[in-house]
Order: sequence, then structure tokens, then C-alpha cells
Amino acid sequence: MPRRTALEALERFRRDSAWSRQVLDGLARKAGLDSRDTALAARLFYGVLQNMALCDFYIGCFAKGKLEPKVRDILRLGTYQLAFMDRIPASAAVNESVALCRSLGYGRAAGLVNAVLRRLADTRCALPAVPGEGTEEYLSVRWSHPKWLVEELVALRGYDGAERVLEADNAEPPVYIQANTCRTTEEELMTLLPLRRTGAGLVLDRDGDITRTEAFEKGLFYVQDPAAHAVVTAAELRPGMTVLDACAAPGGKSFTAAIAMADRGAVTARDILAKKLALVAEGAARMGLRSITCQCGDARDIDGGVRYDVVFADLPCSGLGVIRKKPDIRYRDPRELAALPQLQSELLDAAARAVRPGGRLIYSTCTWREMENGAVAASFLAGHPAFTKTLERTFWPDRDGTDGFYLCRMDRANAI
Repeated sequence: MPRRTALEALERFRRDSAWSRQVLDGLARKAGLDSRDTALAARLFYGVLQNMALCDFYIGCFAKGKLEPKVRDILRLGTYQLAFMDRIPASAAVNESVALCRSLGYGRAAGLVNAVLRRLADTRCALPAVPGEGTEEYLSVRWSHPKWLVEELVALRGYDGAERVLEADNAEPPVYIQANTCRTTEEELMTLLPLRRTGAGLVLDRDGDITRTEAFEKGLFYVQDPAAHAVVTAAELRPGMTVLDACAAPGGKSFTAAIAMADRGAVTARDILAKKLALVAEGAARMGLRSITCQCGDARDIDGGVRYDVVFADLPCSGLGVIRKKPDIRYRDPRELAALPQLQSELLDAAARAVRPGGRLIYSTCTWREMENGAVAASFLAGHPAFTKTLERTFWPDRDGTDGFYLCRMDRANAI
């Protein structure tokens, strides 16, 4: 059943371009999978998404001609098990794939699936090498990222740097924990949860649903990547300040801001989606952060008559910096991303109107694309002489151990 659920999720993703987490969660509930089978279905589904081009390369070494989409998905699942899951016996990977093929009415293809996967199993310890090492085509196949994305990365980081980023994208993402220091300390939290301290922050040391722990229910911590945390740290908040989080969901920056001010300030968490904003309010209540007020609305409609000491503009972006958490993001159509810099500029202009003279504007994204980061900031600064760039940084998963992230701090001059 977990393999069939993973197959259905692949089909839904391929057919509808649906977000992977929503697809899998819905199908797992529908199938009535327990936690163990859900974990296996997730590993298979996300594993294929992370390594689709490489799986297709391996399949192509032994299968010639056109394959029906569902048969190819079955082969992808079997290939992923053989190439990446050492604990699954080769016989199980092959036999379960053949059985899946037959159960879905693809009996005529069962022989092909059996033959291809058995040949792959025979070469499991020495799989075919991807040709063209040293080229962008090689990186695209080896790390299963589209060519356009690889080209942009190589332009930014060079060939070796790009490969390190691509490899990090396919690695297991760490779960970083931030202590709610209004209620506890990092040291105390480490006695309550399986955490280890790294250079980037506190990391959960084993798998498990931490939202079911007593420490979570008591509001002692929240999950947030260190790069996102650093965006708030860059604002240098003090108790008593007024803060606007212009695109607040899922709420991490609002929580960090409130905690940085010891919950003695005013944080307005604004978001266009009421459902997501409700989760921010729920999180604030769980952690006892009374300084947070939620406000539903489009960031482009921010009331310029209300001014804040600090405005966070963590704006919609391509999301390429969080591919290791959301592997499907790599398959976004680059043509759809072309309009993002214009949207970001409009939102940043609106956010700037809410910054008081002498205040700060923090622009951030969860991507490394220059056209969405430095280029947007530079364009904004050119048109807003009252603002001065005082800090700019890009975080990289391979260098910093964090999500790919960008922040630019811009200080507004005092009124003359």
C-alpha cells in the first residue's frame, strides 16, 4: 500500500502539478496508512522527486523506446529503491514493482518492468556513470535539477560551487529549533528534547513529530531555520519597538521579533491568507506571545499612515533556497517566475511606506536568485534615496548549513 500511495502521488504531481506535501498527506489519509507506511510512502515519493532525472537516466540505460507515464513512474519507484535504499532487498524492490504493475492493469508491461529492474539490481553496486562530467548537462542529470536552474547556479557560484548547492538540495534537511526565551532557555530545552548544538543552531537529533511533545504544547519552542532567524536578528530589535511583518505566514519572524523584544513591544503580523494567518495566531497563543496582533490584507495595501520602527518584507519568491524541504519547487516553470521581481518591487514599495523616519526595512527571500534579490534591492534603493543599505547577505545550504536565503537591511534617514 505505501508503494501504491507513492505511485498515486507521483501521478497527481505529474498530471496536476499539485504541491507535493498536500498530495501525499491527502492520499496517505485516504489509504488509511499508519505512521510507518506513511513514512515509507513519503520516502519513496520525495526520493523520486529529488532524483527523477537520475532515475530516468538509469532506466534509459536498460529500457529503450517510449514508456507509458504510469509504467515509467513504477520504474522510477523501483529504481529509487535499488539505487538509494540499501535496506530494501533488491528482490523486494523488483517483485513489489512487478506486482504493482499487474494490480493496476498493466500486465503487458510487467515483463519489461521485471527485466529492467533485475538488470539494475545486477549493477546495484556499480550503477552506470552519468556521462559528461564537467558540463551543466551532467549536473542537471546527476542531481536532477532542470538545466535552466543549473545554468543560473553556475553563473553565480561556478561549476564546483553549483554542484555543492545541488548536492545540498538533495540532502536530508535538518530541523532547527528556536527556544522561546520568554518561557525557557536553550540549555533547559536541550534537557527536554533530543537536540544537538551546531554552528548554525539547535538541531533535532532524531526523527519524530515534535509537535506532539509536551515542550511544544507548553510553547517552549518553535521551528525556524537559522537564516530566517538571522533576518530578524539583523533588525537589532529592542523592547518597546513597533514591528510590521508584512508577509507573516507561517509566523516564524513574528515569533522571533516578539521574543527578541521580550514580548514588550508591538508586532503586527500581516498576511493575505486568513487561513495561514490563523495558524500564526494559534502559534502566538501557544507560546504566550501577547505582543503579536494579526492583520489580514494584501501587503500592497498597507496603510502608509501607520509607521513602524521596523518593517519585515519577506516576500513571495521562487523558493529555490528551500528545495531540500520542498523538492518539487525545482520543477517550477521559469516563465512563471519571470514576473516575480515586479511583484517584489511593488510589495517592497508598499512596505517602505510603513517605515518611520529613522526606521528600518528588512527585505528577504528564500531564494538565491540575483534577479529576485540584489537586483530588486538595488532598484528599490535607486528609487528611494531616503533609504541606505546597511547590511546584505545571501545564505547558502552548502556553506551555512541553512536554507538558501537573502536579506538586505535598509535604514531610512531621519526627517530633515
